[in-house]
Order: sequence, then structure tokens, then C-alpha cells
Amino acid sequence: MMDTMTTTEQDVPGADLETVAPAAGVAVDYAEILKRIPHRYPFLLIDRGENWVKNKSMTGIKNVTFNEPFFTGHFPENPVMPGVLLIEAMGQTGAVLMSKSLDVEVEGKTIFFMSVDGVRFRSPVRPGDVVRMPVEVVRHRGDVFKFRGEAYVGDKIVCEAEFAAMVVESPK
Repeated sequence: MMDTMTTTEQDVPGADLETVAPAAGVAVDYAEILKRIPHRYPFLLIDRGENWVKNKSMTGIKNVTFNEPFFTGHFPENPVMPGVLLIEAMGQTGAVLMSKSLDVEVEGKTIFFMSVDGVRFRSPVRPGDVVRMPVEVVRHRGDVFKFRGEAYVGDKIVCEAEFAAMVVESPK
């Protein structure tokens, strides 16, 4: 089995990140996520990104805690992260991937879902879980991206979906 390591632009002098091995990529920290998408607590659903490869893929990471506001009602005796929020977390991962790939200025623009297809929920996500969401670009034309995403807890797939998103001007 091959070791996975994070590569930064400085680690590969003169190399185009699109030619770096698929398992390698740039880390995206919390500060950059805040710069790239307008979501904020309690609706920011990714904590960091790993293995960003321009126009190709990124893995979003969500650390699920019992303090999440949705657990007070979903469900107090049996806390489960709502499936729609798993889809949103994959969408936010795709939005960061788009924003970074297109180098989109967040001010005055928003990235919106266009469609969500083929959603499958496989297992519940509970407090204490770390959700790893590899999202890959299926197609890209201009400001429109189509993605395939999966969500894992450990090695177990908990959700999968295909979705599309586009960059739009925010109303003034």
C-alpha cells in the first residue's frame, strides 16, 4: 500500500499541481475555508480540506461533536447527523474546491447547488465521528462543476451523491 502525503505548491518546484499524483494535494486550512465560502457557524460544515488538486478533487473533513445545534432535536435520545447536512457538507467541500480552482473572489459571489442526484445514505453519523468526504470533479465547464462525493466514517461509507454547483453574482 502506498503512503499518502500532503504536497504543497512549494514541495513541487516548477510542477503543475494537476500533474501531481492523485493521492497528493494541497491542504486547505480553516482560515482559507472561511475565505473561500460564506458559510459560518452553525452552518459551516467542514473543518478543513485535504488533498486539494486543482479542477480534480478535494477531501473535506468534518469533526462531529455533541455540541452541534441539530443534535438537540435530531434526536436527543439517539443523536444522528441529518442526512441533508451530509449532502451540504459534501457541497461545501465542492464549493471550496471550485473557489480555489477558479480562484473565485467570495465577495459579491455565491456558489449554489444546481442539482443533487443518486443520493444514498448507508449508515448514521453520530457525535464523536470524523467524516471524511472525498469529492471529485466529474465535469467542469466555465463556472459550473458537476461532482461525485462520498462520505466516510473510518473505512465505512455513510453517504454518496452526485451534485452540480455554479458561481452566481450575489444580489446587491
